[in-house]
Amino acid sequence: MMQFSSIGSGSKGNGTLIRSGDTLLMVDCGFSLKETLRRLDCRGVAPEQLTAILVTHEHGDHINGVAALARRFDIPVYLSAGTRYVGKLDSVPRLQIIADAAPVAIGEIEVLPVAVPHDAREPLQYIFRAGGMSLGVLTDLGCITRHVADCYGDCDGMLLECNHDPHMLSVGSYPPSLKSRVGGIYGHLSNQQASELLRLIDTPRIQHLVVAHISEQNNDSELVLEQLLPHIERSRLRFADQANGFEWVELEARPEPIEFDPGGAAGQPLQ
Repeated sequence: MMQFSSIGSGSKGNGTLIRSGDTLLMVDCGFSLKETLRRLDCRGVAPEQLTAILVTHEHGDHINGVAALARRFDIPVYLSAGTRYVGKLDSVPRLQIIADAAPVAIGEIEVLPVAVPHDAREPLQYIFRAGGMSLGVLTDLGCITRHVADCYGDCDGMLLECNHDPHMLSVGSYPPSLKSRVGGIYGHLSNQQASELLRLIDTPRIQHLVVAHISEQNNDSELVLEQLLPHIERSRLRFADQANGFEWVELEARPEPIEFDPGGAAGQPLQ
């Protein structure tokens, strides 16, 4: 069995949980320690159960609570060398360096780090494999590269960023510099870019697609659905929000094995 959940998704804080057997992983922790413990409790999770924390990059909405949580409960933290040498997690005693396209086994789960284009030092996203199932977590990237499309092509479950609608972003209240950053190739995925990824991959295989990291100012759920429904049925879609994330979702095992194929060029947008 493989399950995943979120304790919150958005620019004010992120945290994703992945569980298989006795292994419980957390991707990012962007909340204060007190708020993190409250949100974990809402998912029926005690912090002592966490096997490891995986960090995607050094932005505050992803790491604000990592150090305090890791120190308090002696949890190992996995991150890229670039994220490590930014220095924001120097107080964590158990840091493990991982790299793009180099799978690592953490308990009962195999983790594939995937390099993505984002305005951070060495950002990674992750694919998780356990019990013949594959779960992709993909947020905080500005464009879909061939490397990303290749790595995420056979997921049974996916947490996918649909950050903004380009028109809403262009006419919204953000200053021009922020609009340029969010909409650029090192920013965040638009609804249309998420739709393009679904066009490229094996969407019939996806049991559950969770829409994540949605901008509260520059997006709307109906606009998201307009882009995604041509590629996947509404019954397989759900939304993660900032306040509550989403409840546990379970993936069902498939008979055929899944092999990672991290080929392609890490940094080149698809044309």
